[in-house]
Amino acid sequence: MESTATTQNKAANPPQSTLLKAALIALPILLVGIQWLTDDVQPGNLLMEVPKVRLFPWLETRWAYFYLHLFTFVPVFALSFDKNVHYHRKWKPLLPAIAIVGAVFILWDVFFTVKGVWGFNESYFAGITFLSLPVEEWLFFFTVPFACIFVYECLNFYIKPDLLARIERPMTLGLIAIFLAVGFLYWGHLYTSTTFLLAGFFILFHFLFLDGSYRSRFYLAFLVSLLPFLLVNGVLTGGYTEQPIVIYNPEEYLGIRITSVPLDDAVYGFLLLFGVVAFYEHFRKTA
Repeated sequence: MESTATTQNKAANPPQSTLLKAALIALPILLVGIQWLTDDVQPGNLLMEVPKVRLFPWLETRWAYFYLHLFTFVPVFALSFDKNVHYHRKWKPLLPAIAIVGAVFILWDVFFTVKGVWGFNESYFAGITFLSLPVEEWLFFFTVPFACIFVYECLNFYIKPDLLARIERPMTLGLIAIFLAVGFLYWGHLYTSTTFLLAGFFILFHFLFLDGSYRSRFYLAFLVSLLPFLLVNGVLTGGYTEQPIVIYNPEEYLGIRITSVPLDDAVYGFLLLFGVVAFYEHFRKTA
């Protein structure tokens, strides 16, 4: 039996890995907190003119954002009961994962809306808001992960070989380096720095301490999900409507758009979905 002194010594000197874990959690929170407190955002500086792909007149309605949720959720819900993937059986670990990650992103969303990093066009949502966010924006953090994790599960079932396994490590290290570099280089751009720094540190934490067996599977699912993600986000950002539904402050993001979608949104989506998958896989194994 260990002596009391030995036990106290261990408590006073936690393992190196525990200290590193704590540092990798505290450091991005500290950096982002400093950025949020010190960055002066010009209020009302929201960009309405964005590149157009094609205009769809039926989207010129207060229900436009709600339609996106129907198109995203209903087909996936209907396919959830198929005899192969059995997606409905995975809702038990999935729903708490979505709730935990969604809560963090909603707080982030509320702060950025109040701060003036982005805003919402009242012409395209029903008019019900809570904590400065349209109800449709709250739904975004459920319907999009719900649909994208369905893609993840379908690929896991139908594509047995782990196609990206051999390049997972260099991909991971490359993403960490790129995201952290962009996050620090664009420190004065609140959306860019927050998104890229949090994504970079999260991948680093995942690489060092969490189960990496599904990382390459997630990368493949994210790449496949990019097309529908960009289509949905293209509607939100004004590529298919006369005005954008979500409006961005041009001083706070990179200024690079894929059609009408800011590049930052792709990294934001990556972080959102990777967070959900990490909790989802954890809950599945501990159930």
